[in-house]
Amino acid sequence: MKKILLAAACTGILLQTTSCLNTEKEMGTSRNPDRPFTPTPEGARGRVNERTVLRTVNATHYFSNTKTKDNFVLQLQGTKILSAQARLIIISSAGDTLRKESMPATALLDQREMDDPQSATVRDKEIAILQGMNAFFREDRFIQPAVARTATQPAEVDAESWQAVKADNKAYGFDYIANGKERRLAYAKKLQKAVIVAQ
Repeated sequence: MKKILLAAACTGILLQTTSCLNTEKEMGTSRNPDRPFTPTPEGARGRVNERTVLRTVNATHYFSNTKTKDNFVLQLQGTKILSAQARLIIISSAGDTLRKESMPATALLDQREMDDPQSATVRDKEIAILQGMNAFFREDRFIQPAVARTATQPAEVDAESWQAVKADNKAYGFDYIANGKERRLAYAKKLQKAVIVAQ
């Protein structure tokens, strides 16, 4: 009986000591150590909304200038991965925004990468979207020259943009898929803007 009482007493002392240590630690790391910690009320906590950035992927590559690299950013914004919007932003090394485009996150889905697209679960699709983000700025998606000398102008591409990029054999092209269509984006130095040269 003495052993049981002794074990119970030791356990009680140990729990009390641990409790004191936790309190001291919480107080030591608190911004206001003189006041006890109170959690933020549930209604006042930050909530996920349409503007919440769920994931960001960055890359740098030559695009508007052959001497300095531009910044390529792909952000996923929304409440859930599947219903989110993917925002493509290209910023020059000088800090100017060259391109800003928005597309549904589902545009990043590559059906070929999925084992069985017909029976894919929500989780499978979310993983495929995140993998699509990881591969979005792959090195093989950047091409120089952006337009080959022998290429013919597509009907849906603006003639002035096409000629400006075709005349520049140092222009880089960036291939990506947006809204189910494959596009090539290039920087037209003559026009001082990023333009679509193929889709």
